[in-house]
Amino acid sequence: MNPKHYQCIPECFWQGRVDDLVDYDAFRWHQIIKPINLLGDISVQKGGFGLLGFCCDNGVKQNLGRVGTSKGPNSIRKELANLPCSFPETTKIYDCGNIVSDDEKLEDLQEILAQAICFMLEKGLFPIVLGGGHEIAYGHYNGIQRFLDETNKESLGIFNLDAHFDMRPYNKGVSSGTMFAQIADDCKAKNKPFNYMVAGIQQYGNTVNLFKKADALNVKYLMAKDINSANMFNVGQDLTRYAKKQENIYFTLCSDVISSAYAPGVSAPQPFGLHPETILKLIKMMIRSGKVISFDIAEIAPRFDEDSRSSKLAAIIVFAVINSILEEKE
Repeated sequence: MNPKHYQCIPECFWQGRVDDLVDYDAFRWHQIIKPINLLGDISVQKGGFGLLGFCCDNGVKQNLGRVGTSKGPNSIRKELANLPCSFPETTKIYDCGNIVSDDEKLEDLQEILAQAICFMLEKGLFPIVLGGGHEIAYGHYNGIQRFLDETNKESLGIFNLDAHFDMRPYNKGVSSGTMFAQIADDCKAKNKPFNYMVAGIQQYGNTVNLFKKADALNVKYLMAKDINSANMFNVGQDLTRYAKKQENIYFTLCSDVISSAYAPGVSAPQPFGLHPETILKLIKMMIRSGKVISFDIAEIAPRFDEDSRSSKLAAIIVFAVINSILEEKE
């Protein structure tokens, strides 16, 4: 991994309210998170969680979206700092730093991300990647697949919470809207199955051609309009059927799936997006499968945020992911 594109997070970054210096039940995240250097000789506890920032919005820019997601990772971290430690004291959370961009070629940054993800999985960490544009998905997926290839566990499904398929053509260049088309082509070239499910799709956010492409590739998708309290049992059944067929699942969440009433600071705001409570239900449903081995949240753009609402929501989502995983292990 090129040190030019990697940045450690200093311990002094993690600051916040201190209610007690001894009683763990009064601790907040900033009191227990341990920054580490992925380029150094690290020692971590297997089964711990590793936060990794992807400070890049090159893909959003190339996709003609609202840039600003490169500031997302540190903004989310600031909101994580004061969250309560509502998990066992044995839980370890490591800050694995940031992958940073100086307008380098997007494919190079995605390769660096893949290397970092593979390394974290080899160390026994559960990666949680903070975006950054949704181009994060291509590097993240490749890092997981590389690790699975090394361990002879090749089956990998993708579960995406997103308003968009992100399967646009990339003959003129890759972007934050092409990742799953790239992955589909890679799977075909390597004779691997393309197991992709996306929930939260907006009809007005995708061309007819994209729906046809999704159908041709046997993509499982749920429309946003069909994900509601009255239909949640059926949604849960769809997620369960998908998860049962997978050996491992890469879980990615694009924040534009959430209603802009709750997440205004995103690259592509969605007035008819999903309610945050619905998002949390879907997260818990998928994690309950026991198949999820890595997670990311993409496209938080602080420059468009109001009172850090979107970053706060992203932090709560990360909080829910970790707690749901630990509950599943009990």
